[in-house]
Amino acid sequence: MDLDDTIVAVATPPGRGGIGVVRLSGPDARRIAEPMLRLKHPLEPGRAVFGELVEPIREYEGTGVSPVQAHVGTDAPVRRASRIDEVVVTFFQKPHSYTTDDILEISAHGSPVVLRHIVELCLARGARLAEPGEFTMRAFLNGRIDLTQAEAVRDLIDSQTLFQAKVAAQQLEGALSNRLKPVKHRLVDLIALLEAGIDFAEDDVSVASDATILEHIAEVRRPLEQLAASFTYGKVVHEGLTLAIVGRPNVGKSSLFNCLVERERAIVTAQPGTTRDLVSETVAIGGIPVQLVDTAGIRRALDEAESIGVRKSMEALADADLVLVVLDATQPISDEDQELLSLVEGRPAVAVANKSDLLTHAEDGMFGDSSCGDGRFVRPGQPEPGSRLRSIRTSALTGDGIPELRATILQCLGGDSTTQMEAGFLTNLRHHKLVTDSLAALDAAQNAVAARVPHEMLLLDLYNALRPLDEITGATTTDDILNLIFGTFCIGK
Repeated sequence: MDLDDTIVAVATPPGRGGIGVVRLSGPDARRIAEPMLRLKHPLEPGRAVFGELVEPIREYEGTGVSPVQAHVGTDAPVRRASRIDEVVVTFFQKPHSYTTDDILEISAHGSPVVLRHIVELCLARGARLAEPGEFTMRAFLNGRIDLTQAEAVRDLIDSQTLFQAKVAAQQLEGALSNRLKPVKHRLVDLIALLEAGIDFAEDDVSVASDATILEHIAEVRRPLEQLAASFTYGKVVHEGLTLAIVGRPNVGKSSLFNCLVERERAIVTAQPGTTRDLVSETVAIGGIPVQLVDTAGIRRALDEAESIGVRKSMEALADADLVLVVLDATQPISDEDQELLSLVEGRPAVAVANKSDLLTHAEDGMFGDSSCGDGRFVRPGQPEPGSRLRSIRTSALTGDGIPELRATILQCLGGDSTTQMEAGFLTNLRHHKLVTDSLAALDAAQNAVAARVPHEMLLLDLYNALRPLDEITGATTTDDILNLIFGTFCIGK
């Protein structure tokens, strides 16, 4: 990949639309684009100029004279370049551009034919078609952004909810890089201290004691452990999750599903066993994409169709990241309920006592101390001792408890998103692996100190801890990693 080339691509999604943008970046961007433009005003940096896209007039071969010039002073009609479209052209002069090169963006009407023709005209004048993610790669290679910010660009494009977009915007502003900077600074200070002790031992430069070295390592470890722990929540924010709604027939699973979807998506009747197949819908809960799966009622099947539905329900329960076990609050907990609750023991799950609007005052008081599962007590909104299972009362008919249910779902996913977002957290598997590698190297360094290993060998472990942190931001990386990252971008970005 030649970074001195001028590259071109359509920067807007495929298909027809009101506006389509063709982006040119490189040293010859203006030279390539100007012959196909008839502008109202000269191009100026940072200014949008209205004009026309025209078919470039070819010069007479060997004369250097265009047809317009050839007819001047004769009675022959002057040939004008034919207009193709009206356009708005924006010029970003280096280094004040996304790639730090000259960038020229031509906004035309969103006809695929017109946009493709603009690209073909640019290619004919010496531009090269951009590779996927090449504009952002140039921004990274030219020092405009670091690697975490480049990956945040992709996450921002791929975001499905506003919260995901805000998280990506935080990363694009450097939230993760800023969180890593003091950690790397402490680690580099420790490395410099040990290097000085080795290189200048004859000059009486003091060598750090084992206690001092271990204290420095601990100062580096603590924030890295917190960062690694944030991936549990960050992965859910980035990828979303699957939530299965399971329970006996006629406990209100489909009604609860419709409440969470906020429309009549699943069929609801008073007859038990209405749902025979899985019904799924993706919604945003707290800004996190959640694929809700409504399942068939789990019981001893009465026919072959229901038997298949029950089997699919059990598969959905096994595959789900989070399970809502729906109970009928007006009935005692049955053996089937207890079996379902035992299946979700030890994994993220919520016991939902539905139909709470039908409870009498006496029954309402009894529910707070009702036995659940293996005999332990479930109190609304509180996890069981030694269990991740929570319980909550809802009414799919009146909507009571639905906001609390959404809040409980978010608590099961990782808690307070606001605090996590302000601090910056890991959403990327590559970042998590590198942080884990760095922690493993720090563990090796601690063991080396305890074993009285010479500082020359200890430094190898410390450098092994620093290298993964550099790979996160792109300070040190390989072409293979860059190609893997930027190859997942869309063309034009």
